[in-house]
Amino acid sequence: MESGKFCPPLYLQRYQFVIDFVNKYNPKKLADLGCADCSLLRKLKFHRCIELLAGVDIDSVALREKMYTLAPLSCDYLQPSDRPLTIKLYEGSVLEKESHIKGFDLVTCIELIEHLQLPEIGKFSEVLFGYMSPAAVIVSTPNAEFNALLPGLTGFRHQDHKFEWTQAEFQKWALDVCRSHGYAVEFTGVGEAPFSTENRGFCTQIAVFHKTFGSDKQLGTDPEEELHAYKLVYDVEYPSLCDHKIFRNILVNEVIYCAGTIKTRLLESSEDKETLPHVCLASINTSGSKEPLLMDMGTDNEPYLEGNAIYIPLAKLLSFPKVHRLCKSLLRLKEVLLETSQVTLSSDAESLQLLADSVDGCDLEDWEGCGDAENNETSGSSAAYEEDWDEELLRQSFQS
Repeated sequence: MESGKFCPPLYLQRYQFVIDFVNKYNPKKLADLGCADCSLLRKLKFHRCIELLAGVDIDSVALREKMYTLAPLSCDYLQPSDRPLTIKLYEGSVLEKESHIKGFDLVTCIELIEHLQLPEIGKFSEVLFGYMSPAAVIVSTPNAEFNALLPGLTGFRHQDHKFEWTQAEFQKWALDVCRSHGYAVEFTGVGEAPFSTENRGFCTQIAVFHKTFGSDKQLGTDPEEELHAYKLVYDVEYPSLCDHKIFRNILVNEVIYCAGTIKTRLLESSEDKETLPHVCLASINTSGSKEPLLMDMGTDNEPYLEGNAIYIPLAKLLSFPKVHRLCKSLLRLKEVLLETSQVTLSSDAESLQLLADSVDGCDLEDWEGCGDAENNETSGSSAAYEEDWDEELLRQSFQS
């Protein structure tokens, strides 16, 4: 903590805790309950392990105001991921059962439970751990014992908080959940004081639950019909190479670009257009990167001239690293190119055919250098609304 305030801000420390967990366990399906302005979801969408990202909040205004910040960026279309990603936002209460959120790999509840009435906690526990039954759960909540260290704070940290638990109260609830629903729990937190706090713990206390072996019987044997209490307010599927049409377009464009590169180099190096000499392209890299333009796949597949046409063996095209990353086998490359009218193959479908006196290929510069997508997202978040004292009240030093 610097100058009497958390650095980085406490809400970012909570988000980083979740991100570190995701990096370690690679969940494919993740739901954020109480997602509010979707600021955590915007950070999580860049993690390639996640294939389904769901957010739930009872405040439809907050969801609708920020939902389009989860839309794909331009570079997501220009450079589709090799894995699918679907993002869904639901309007609904965490006290209601919803079949679409059952069986996720990870559910996060970041600063959520303190907004519920104490008598509702039992129902919340039953819905989350009993019905949804995720493989792992992260729950964070204010540590009431730390409040005395926060300058200027009287009462709860936010006007909408219905309670704030001590460490003992939080741990009792968590251990009761484990006994009732078959989970194990670890306690930790974020936000440390810069001096001894007499075991007051973290400013934000966190419980990490993992479902124990053999405790998922409810998912397989629950005869209860599917329940749909939530309203879907946003649903977007990101472009990915798992979509065959997208995969084909990306591959064909890359092939056209590589073929154009080969043709240009051959024509530039030839003084006699009827006899095209062998050209070593391994040292030529038009992208400017350190990656070799061609992979070493032998020298028996060189381009050749026949009449007014240049024939480039598909094996030569497959030797380009980007083409090879997209399409691992010659057979697969041939199958995809036969599907499109954008290129012409030889009669035996072993080579790509280009006219020597025409302009072929396409400029794919726009497909390069999209940059760090996460850094392009709109900055700013209302996630810190509960902790105005992070910036205002903590300017006093704890030592003063």
